[in-house]
Amino acid sequence: VQLVESGGGLVQPGGSLRLSCAASGNIFSIYAMRWYRQAPGKQRELVASIIKGGSTNYADSVKGRFTISRDTANNTVYLQMNNLKPEDAAVYLCYADLQQTGWGDRMDFWGQGTQVTVSS
Repeated sequence: VQLVESGGGLVQPGGSLRLSCAASGNIFSIYAMRWYRQAPGKQRELVASIIKGGSTNYADSVKGRFTISRDTANNTVYLQMNNLKPEDAAVYLCYADLQQTGWGDRMDFWGQGTQVTVSS
């Protein structure tokens, strides 16, 4: 299984970006997909998550500005980020909790990350 993120880049404060994470490979069922971020010198932070039933959760720091959504047919999760602030700058990483077969264990998979820079 591969998770491939895209959509990062440089944006001015107040701007928007949309990140995508496409999961490919042998996938039977996805239980949750999450976006984390990690800034230099800081701990990895859970930004947003969406579970199989569709419920979502957000870090307090991004509530009202970020929206997580998914395309279940294509095993893709998105993170719409609006009103970006300099403190949102980080490497954004995609995570998936999934089963590769109907009889297999649930496993964790990570993408390599996409850089988001917020600067004027």
